[in-house]
Amino acid sequence: MLTRLDYRINAALERYLPEQRLFLKSDNGTHFVRLRPLTQAIAGAVFALALMWTVFATAILFMDSISAGSGREQAERQQALYEKRLTALSNDRDLRAEEAVRAQERFNLALAEVSKMQARLLASEDGRKELETGVDVIQSTLRRTIKERDEARAEAERVTLAMAQTGGSHTEAGRVRDTLATLQILTGALGATAEQRDAMAVETAVAHEEAAQIAQQKQELELRNDAIFARLEEAVTVSMEPLDKMFRAAGMSPDTLLDEVRRGYSGQGGPLMPFTASSMGGGVLSPDEVRANAILGGLDRMNLYSLAAAKSPFAMPVKAGFRFTSPFGYRRDPKGAGTRMHTGADLAGAYGTPIFATADGVVIEAGWGNGYGRMVKIRHAFGIETLYGHLSQIRADVGQRVSRGDRIGDMGNSGRSTGTHLHYEVRIGGTPVNPMTFIKAAKDVF
Repeated sequence: MLTRLDYRINAALERYLPEQRLFLKSDNGTHFVRLRPLTQAIAGAVFALALMWTVFATAILFMDSISAGSGREQAERQQALYEKRLTALSNDRDLRAEEAVRAQERFNLALAEVSKMQARLLASEDGRKELETGVDVIQSTLRRTIKERDEARAEAERVTLAMAQTGGSHTEAGRVRDTLATLQILTGALGATAEQRDAMAVETAVAHEEAAQIAQQKQELELRNDAIFARLEEAVTVSMEPLDKMFRAAGMSPDTLLDEVRRGYSGQGGPLMPFTASSMGGGVLSPDEVRANAILGGLDRMNLYSLAAAKSPFAMPVKAGFRFTSPFGYRRDPKGAGTRMHTGADLAGAYGTPIFATADGVVIEAGWGNGYGRMVKIRHAFGIETLYGHLSQIRADVGQRVSRGDRIGDMGNSGRSTGTHLHYEVRIGGTPVNPMTFIKAAKDVF
């Protein structure tokens, strides 16, 4: 049956693939190998399949190469944009800090000038009160003198009348002349007193005018101070808003973090000085002082934010070209062990690519870890830990203090790995969290 089927197949294929004979000549004679149509068809099919597989594999490798190249270029562009934005934001933050310092200096100068003007105003007010008191005294003296003059004139007229009626003695006439001379002296004194009163009235008017000018200057200075305060308050608000959003986006409470940083940077001291009580307003702050204290509080909060950011992993562990090969979460195990939880993010790059610490901290592990190969673990503030696995070389020691950007190892393929990459983990309180949460939260700040 098989022979008959084989014959029919060969007969059908012979029209397209005639039988071929391959002659082999040797010292013993000439032999030949017969290539039947079915054999030729099988050989052709095998060759076609091999050719198709070669083309398909080449296409896959070519596409993977293109994809890897484009991914690397895209990562490099993103890294360049990230660094450019980081530089721009850092420059802007420094500029705002310089503006805040200059504004604080202008505010201190303005407060000093206000103090001087207030002192001048108080001195002018004291002078005005003294002038008013002097005018009152002069007016009282003038009224008393005028009354005495009128009484003296009345007495002189009475004496003159009595002398005219009685033809008084020579002695009485002398008394009248003495009285008239006294009246003339009093009249001259009253004239001089009147002139002094007028001069003091002019000085009082000048003092009132100076007081009005000082009050106007004080009002203008208060308006300038209000504008300076408004700019400072706006700068503080604009600078703190993205920092607050960054910590909240990372799932961290800004108030709790700032309280912890404040406790860590709360040193005070100095010699005990004698107690002195202030006589300037009983300790009541002016509105300007209240606003200034609020601005200083905002600047202190910004400083605490910067300290907290330096201690949190808001940075990339790889600065060279790389591509994300596996995110945080459940995935199919690359070794074929089913669906498993992936507690970090995988960043694939060139063998030996430098790996950097993403925040300030202390190295608590540096060696071979089960499944991680060569790894480095760093403890940061706020109960945060970062882990860097599958390294080819470790460049940090246990107990070493590192800062953000310090090189701690090189990318490799050690441990349970299918290729060169970095396994990067972030843990809070021992629980793994998505490290991209921190990296994405800092993209609008650093």
